[in-house]
Amino acid sequence: MEKVRWGVLGTAGIAKGQTIPGMKQAQNCELYAIAGRSMEKAKAYQEEFGFEKAYDDYDQMLADPNVEAVYIPLPNELHHDWAIKALKAKKHVLCEKPLAPTAQEAEEMILCAKENGVFLMEAFAYLHSPYVSALKEVLDSGVIGDICYMESAFITSDYDVSNIRMRRETFGGALYDLGCYNTSLILWLLGEEPEKVHACAEFSDRKVDSLTTAFLTFSGGKKAAFTCGMVLPTGMDKRLDRLQIHGTKGKILSDVEFNQEGECSFCVVTEEGTEVKTVSARQNYALETEQLGRCILNGETPYVSNEFTMTNSRVLDRLLREIGY
Repeated sequence: MEKVRWGVLGTAGIAKGQTIPGMKQAQNCELYAIAGRSMEKAKAYQEEFGFEKAYDDYDQMLADPNVEAVYIPLPNELHHDWAIKALKAKKHVLCEKPLAPTAQEAEEMILCAKENGVFLMEAFAYLHSPYVSALKEVLDSGVIGDICYMESAFITSDYDVSNIRMRRETFGGALYDLGCYNTSLILWLLGEEPEKVHACAEFSDRKVDSLTTAFLTFSGGKKAAFTCGMVLPTGMDKRLDRLQIHGTKGKILSDVEFNQEGECSFCVVTEEGTEVKTVSARQNYALETEQLGRCILNGETPYVSNEFTMTNSRVLDRLLREIGY
């Protein structure tokens, strides 16, 4: 099978714990190069995951003609500049969410990709899961009737103050780190942009939101709400994931985690009774890597489209303004 030669631009925790293991499982991916801020760290990743090349300079990796696609797991404030550099080097780019801190920067990145004839996809791995596809299929079937209300929650443990999620200069906070999952899921399932948004937040002493709640109103009076926060016991890796969708004929209930693999189940409750639907999901990060690989090799369209990214970015912009971030 033909494979895409990938370079990983950075040695962030999500790269080590989730994305690179997923890339190793992707059938059309070749782990070619890793770049870190030090050769020691880059070499450690090379040894652990089997990269062919290791660099201690991001620009040197982008200059390598053998690198066809680049995955960017860098802190939020670095996404724009390094994605632009990679795109101008004619590399396809998979960039961690949120794609950029603002919709304007996201639009600049998307335009740069188009100008250079390469793909740019935001790394919402969970959207590639058959679990999300199954949810969408049930909604579109009309079995729970017209959607009236949707509610999503994503709450995790608090982090040490040294973590980039806890610093304003790296665009940390609950809405950037977690809320983008909530907004993307709501927008993906409803398929439209909200007419109105309202939000409130509690801020930490480091001026990032630790707990945020938002309310969204869509056409026809449909409502959605979500809560995101980093308020569970510090350093204990706890989390709460919840989804409810209420329609005129029934409801959907789920506590499947974002990016969960294995057996994923949700309940469909109607007057006829309760049906449990179960789907088997592969490692979500492998799914997104393979999909972008098929775009590059076979001409598929990115599953997480630039248009969807812009919609989500605009909603996040509105919510960030609402909470005074």
